[in-house]
Amino acid sequence: MTERATLRACKRVVIKIGSRLLAEAPASRPAVIADQIVALRGKGVEVVVVSSGAIALGMRRLGLATRPTEMPALQAAAAVGQSRLMQYWEHAFGAHDIEIGQVLLTHDDLGDRRRFLSARLTLRALLDAHCVPIINENDTVATEEIKFGDNDQLAALVCNLVSADCLVILTDVEGVRDASGVRMPIVRDIDREAVPVAGGSTSGVGSGGMASKVGSARIVTRTGVAAVVAPGREADVLVRVLAGDDIGTLFVPASKLSSRKHWIAYGAKPSGKLMIDEGAARALREGGKSLLPAGIVSVDGDFELGDTVSIVTRDGHEFARGLAAYGGADLRKIQGLQSAGIEARLGYKGIDEAIHRDDLVIL
Repeated sequence: MTERATLRACKRVVIKIGSRLLAEAPASRPAVIADQIVALRGKGVEVVVVSSGAIALGMRRLGLATRPTEMPALQAAAAVGQSRLMQYWEHAFGAHDIEIGQVLLTHDDLGDRRRFLSARLTLRALLDAHCVPIINENDTVATEEIKFGDNDQLAALVCNLVSADCLVILTDVEGVRDASGVRMPIVRDIDREAVPVAGGSTSGVGSGGMASKVGSARIVTRTGVAAVVAPGREADVLVRVLAGDDIGTLFVPASKLSSRKHWIAYGAKPSGKLMIDEGAARALREGGKSLLPAGIVSVDGDFELGDTVSIVTRDGHEFARGLAAYGGADLRKIQGLQSAGIEARLGYKGIDEAIHRDDLVIL
């Protein structure tokens, strides 16, 4: 079976629609996409929609010519546009007698493991009830500290949330283009092939751009999930992508992370930072070892046991994340110390490791 043909076996798909696609045809685009989703459901495919567009629609309603740069103005536009966005989706699926369910998320919702699992159960319940979840970032309350940054990343994290088989990102271009401007049909090595040619957003409407979409593809392919960046204006684009047609750019899945390790790597926002020496970095990268206190050079942040922390080299390069086996204050006391001396220094001993290899992910 060819790499494209494997898409025919997908049974649960996350579809992300960009702001520009919705802004240029806010009434008709959802209807066209809903028609295709209904066709996919008829083939036994469950679909979750991640929809941008609230801010863009709010800008139109408020008479704003350009996207605001200040957070309160963005939140105000989102508040005005979100209800209109859902009206369009409700009307589109209502024509097929299909119910939708609005789900608004922030990074904090998916960064907290308990709330992550709660959101997973909610989405599963919606799918079990044959509803179509319509997900968006909760822009009306999100701040710089908790924003996903764009709905491309949100869509990638939702794939892990619902155990999707494929992520389809609908955009206003034909796919990822190489340096000469030619569409790349298949990308097997994201960092080597796609990252050098991906750029940022130039539309003035959305917040992502091709670099954001390539970054999202990197996230999902690490869990064995295929990703496709496809032209949203093409007729029957969703049906054609999942039929294995040569349309858009397919990102081939890489080695698979477990859902838990995927959450550690991408879902949880780091609460602190551990700088480690060269020997410890080599042991983590090449030997698959745990991080011991002896390899820690410095500890930054006020975090607790079990919090996610970033692991960096001496030059500040982040190459791993993990769940701390000790709080920040205690790690500062035992950094550089052999494991045998932990109890004498702290008065207690949890485990020998600062981060156990089961709780650590190389990025």
